[in-house]
Amino acid sequence: MVNVSIARRYARALLDVATEAGRADAVSEQLTSFSSAVGQNRELADVLFNPAYSREQRARVVESLLKALGQVEPVLANTMRLLVDRNRLGYLPDIARLYRDMVDAQAGRLRGHVTSAIPLANDTLQSLAGTLKQLTQRNVVLEARVDPSVLGGVAAQVGSTLYDGTLRTQLEQLRRELKQR
Repeated sequence: MVNVSIARRYARALLDVATEAGRADAVSEQLTSFSSAVGQNRELADVLFNPAYSREQRARVVESLLKALGQVEPVLANTMRLLVDRNRLGYLPDIARLYRDMVDAQAGRLRGHVTSAIPLANDTLQSLAGTLKQLTQRNVVLEARVDPSVLGGVAAQVGSTLYDGTLRTQLEQLRRELKQR
């Protein structure tokens, strides 16, 4: 719980400064990219999170990563340097997740996942997002997933609500109705 509490404070502070500059969404994308780069590279994560490495070594690695990302928002670069100075880089994944959630809440967005048997076309995803927007009264950002075990149809999870339109669920519902007769 302490982990999330500390991460939330950093995410909130970053959001306040980024919102003032009008760059909250840009910072969110860059922070997610930075966190993903660290999460996908075991050696990089070891250097950044392992206390055996000195603060100076971690600072050089963070500076190199910031350069590799290109034009990084100054507020994000300063936050990353602060995390190095305060030995808080271990909170980076939680900070990135919480920050994205806060930016979405501020913008009135919900994130969701759509699971289907085959990849969905972009126009289908946009249509589904429009339908979910009407149901939730908020903008919905969908991430598509493919699951071959889905026989047909789609299942969309937005927040904690699951909209299940898969063939398997419809067949199960039909089976239950037939048993009741």
